[in-house]
Amino acid sequence: MKKLYGLLVFVLLLAPALFAQEHYTEGPVWRVQLIRVKPTQMDAYLTSLRQSTKPLIEEQKKEGMIMDYKVFLKETKTSPDDWDICVAIEYKNHAAMDGLAAKGEMVRDKILGGKMQSQQLTDKRAEIREIISSELMQEIFLK
Repeated sequence: MKKLYGLLVFVLLLAPALFAQEHYTEGPVWRVQLIRVKPTQMDAYLTSLRQSTKPLIEEQKKEGMIMDYKVFLKETKTSPDDWDICVAIEYKNHAAMDGLAAKGEMVRDKILGGKMQSQQLTDKRAEIREIISSELMQEIFLK
């Protein structure tokens, strides 16, 4: 009886995933950051992205750590607290994120010059922007 009860609970917990798989297949995983740039700082922030972030992400792509990236500029605002720029990084799957911190440090040191230079960049950016949200999203393909 306990085995039957355990099997029933297992099936009930697994059922939503089984029904979901009927509707889609899983695609890549995206890390998405929504960023609000402080007033009058857009040019400085875009310059920082172009000079520091782009080379870093391009190297991660070249090393096979990420698949792709995208940067979006929001053209409509619903409130003054809304985000301005979205930076999205594409990973092949969740497993591609295993050990990413150590690999990322090596690329950071190669491109930015080390931990101290990276921290200085982070501190400078904190003065001109605010990260509103950082989300991990699973892309899906409808069947």
